[in-house]
Amino acid sequence: MSRVVVVNNVTLDGVMQAPARPDEDRRGGFERGGWALPYNDAVMAERMGQGMAQGGSLLLGRRTYEDFYRVWPSRTGNPYTEVLNNTQKYVASATLTEPLPWANSTLLAGDAVEAVARLRERPGKDLVILGSGALIGSLVRHNLIDEFVLLIHPLVLGSGHRLFPDGVSLVLRLADSVTTTTGVVIATYQPAEPPPPKTA
Repeated sequence: MSRVVVVNNVTLDGVMQAPARPDEDRRGGFERGGWALPYNDAVMAERMGQGMAQGGSLLLGRRTYEDFYRVWPSRTGNPYTEVLNNTQKYVASATLTEPLPWANSTLLAGDAVEAVARLRERPGKDLVILGSGALIGSLVRHNLIDEFVLLIHPLVLGSGHRLFPDGVSLVLRLADSVTTTTGVVIATYQPAEPPPPKTA
């Protein structure tokens, strides 16, 4: 059975929108794009590199897939382009059609939740979600996320799309954490049973 693992940058108030570039995602008039870049350091690069070295497939929503495709296939001078080009990418979308333009990309036809549930039942390495907030929200509601690796930045933005939509309730346990030199906490959380009620 494969695990579904979310890997995302978030602020202390849970914002995940547009961490990498000023023009990455201006929905809702968001003007703080690129907020994560000043916090990159060698500790973060090493941790993220370890994750990529483990292999597995990417699981992306349409918006994230299209954004990644605009940026990564032709970018040079970095350790990520070749890995991203060669990695199997599953794309959840009700509007895209095959063939998808990026190498090693497969469209998940039909209901995304059902398609991911089927992928999760297969033996194999992790299915890693980057970005893809709407997809994460759908999968969380159906208990299909096995792990969250959150890069929690010491920053409060006060607006922007958040990782967990309103109405979502989760109980998680901290499985691992490391702090970078810039104050980012890379925290790994896994689903947990709720604590027992306190007795008088």
